[in-house]
Amino acid sequence: MIPRQLKSRGVLALLSMAALLVLLSCNPADNQSTFEAASPEAQKLLDLLAIIGWAAVAVFVVVEGILIYAVIRYARRRNDNTMPAQTHGNTPLEIGWTIAPAIVLAVIAVPTVIYIFDLESEPPEDSLNVIVTGHQWWWEFEYPEENVITANELRLPVERPVRLLLRSDDVIHSFWIPKLQGKVDVIPNNENWLKFTPMETGEFYAQCAEFCGVAHSHMRFRVIVEEPDEFDAWVANYHELATRPAPADGSDEAQGAQLFASRGCLLCHAVNGPASAEARLALKEGFERGELRFPAPNLTNFGTRGTLAAGLLDNDAGGENLRAWLSDPDSVKEGNRMAELATVYIDPDSELSALEVSQLAAYLLSLK
Repeated sequence: MIPRQLKSRGVLALLSMAALLVLLSCNPADNQSTFEAASPEAQKLLDLLAIIGWAAVAVFVVVEGILIYAVIRYARRRNDNTMPAQTHGNTPLEIGWTIAPAIVLAVIAVPTVIYIFDLESEPPEDSLNVIVTGHQWWWEFEYPEENVITANELRLPVERPVRLLLRSDDVIHSFWIPKLQGKVDVIPNNENWLKFTPMETGEFYAQCAEFCGVAHSHMRFRVIVEEPDEFDAWVANYHELATRPAPADGSDEAQGAQLFASRGCLLCHAVNGPASAEARLALKEGFERGELRFPAPNLTNFGTRGTLAAGLLDNDAGGENLRAWLSDPDSVKEGNRMAELATVYIDPDSELSALEVSQLAAYLLSLK
């Protein structure tokens, strides 16, 4: 038999833990918290959440208050064995609990409909257009007007409207940037879109929010919002890479570029840098042979990215994380297809040596 005092302490401890979990889950400063908005669209969703939340609190208080009152008021008293009065139906009460929910729903419905029409309206003509393609398990971002294709890092200028066209290359994904916009499904053979205007500079964490396979939880990306001149400089740098001279002969970067072409990397990855001619030729021949079944991230400006492996690792200047990824990608991100393709198109018994991994890393980090 557990003492009553011990039971009370146990209940109090459980309630305290539950309250702590609730408080931790509502931290606006968290990287993927929806309780801090960095765009007008995210603020509208947050306002709507507040309206629905407070309406739910009001319903809870009223219903639980009536329940507690009824339990106390009509509880059977000790030594009272009389049968309570039997009733059937109560017209005023039934009318009341029909009208009250209708009022609550109306309060919620009006702003919901207004916000839906607002969020679904066409963005301004000067919006930045980006084509987003979801792959298992990474994100591709194409800026058609800027002629830029990159992966896993979406760069945007602050205070400029953005229109994202959402596509899927394989299965259903869900595009979600908690502090900038709500979730939108990315569906094969169908195009969705969303709009928002980032109002704060900084780095925002984002995630696929629809289970899409073994590496779903590792299908992350970053949104980097910067000043317009910084965004323009990033676009210019991307195109400048195509005109830069090839790495000096004998350097680690040059050896890495040769390995990149000879070890099958160009079958999936495009590079519009010093090896752009070889890249285009390899890609063309690969498509003609039907070997390019699995698209892979464009690595043109890889050296400028802050992360690799779809946001799993920091792209550190020393290349330690990159070398770990190249040496054994499966240990970093289960389900990736680099090892699978290597066994199909490259000698499966021929592994990259430590020197080759370092040379490849040096070449990729030079793409900036």
